[in-house]
Amino acid sequence: MNGVPASFAVAALLTAGMQPAAAADIKRGQELLTRDCGSCHAVGRGGDSAAKDAPAFRTLGQRYPVENLEEALGEGFMSGHPDMPEFKFDADDVGAIIAYLKSIQQR
Repeated sequence: MNGVPASFAVAALLTAGMQPAAAADIKRGQELLTRDCGSCHAVGRGGDSAAKDAPAFRTLGQRYPVENLEEALGEGFMSGHPDMPEFKFDADDVGAIIAYLKSIQQR
C-alpha cells in the first residue's frame, strides 16, 4: 500500500476531528465580542459600527495581523479613546476571539 493515501486519510481524520472544536471557538469568540464590544463596533461580516470612530472588526486585518491582539486581550486591552473600557480575557477566550476575528477578515 502506498503511504501517501494513508497519510492523507490520517490528516483528513485529524482535521475532521478538530473542526467541531474550531467551530465552537469561533462561536464563542463571536459571542464574547458581541457581548463586550458590539455596542460600539461592528463585530460581524457586515454592518456598520454603532460608534462612528469604532473600526469594524472584519477590517482589523487590513491594519495588522489579528494575532497581534493576543497579548493585549490577555493582559488588558486599553485604547487611547476615553469612552472605551478596558477589557481583559482569559487564555481560552483570547484564543476564541482570535479564531473568530480570523474567520471574518475581509481580504
